[in-house]
Amino acid sequence: MVVIIAVLIGALFLIERRWPSAVTRFEEGTLAFLMAALTLVSFTQVVMRYGFTTGWGGALEFTRILFAWLILFGMSYAIKINSHLGVDIVLNLLPARLSRIMAVVAALTCVVYAFTLLYANWLQILGIDARGGAIDYWAKMFKVGIGLDDLRYPEWAQQSFGLQERVQRWIAYLILPTGLALFAYRSLQAAYDIATGKRQYIIASHEAEDLVAENKDAVKD
Repeated sequence: MVVIIAVLIGALFLIERRWPSAVTRFEEGTLAFLMAALTLVSFTQVVMRYGFTTGWGGALEFTRILFAWLILFGMSYAIKINSHLGVDIVLNLLPARLSRIMAVVAALTCVVYAFTLLYANWLQILGIDARGGAIDYWAKMFKVGIGLDDLRYPEWAQQSFGLQERVQRWIAYLILPTGLALFAYRSLQAAYDIATGKRQYIIASHEAEDLVAENKDAVKD
């Protein structure tokens, strides 16, 4: 799994250098699809429950999974477009050079955090007795092959493809290592961009003030 993630991140790096707009469209399209599916399933379930006293038994679990995918996939995209909220009052009080150094440290801290959640075994190098992580957890789910609590394959799919009754957990949990790997990659990109002066911080800075400044004459018009 570690090798697969490394290959996928390497492929993403090369593809993004060649077709950056295509990668952005894919990320935005994926997030839009997840949000649309989450909204559609929730709305349909409310109508079915209160209008027809029926509903889909796996809807709640499915919406939880969609929400998890939305968060874990979206957090890396938020790093990319610099939209994570944060407090920068201390950084703004520091000299420009020191402020940049601290911003780079903050971005690298996000990388360490993501790697720790991905594969905590590396902490043993530092003498810390830590094991497991998202990669090990996903691999365990893949090996045992147990299903989710309520989410089931349609009967026609079970009969046509010989699938087990319940959707395997490893399919739903695939976003755990993938999302954290993307988060580490985008945080590393942010650290490089901050160090080279392409961006200021890993968080959004003064966006409210910028919006007020841009629209200060809107009322007059």
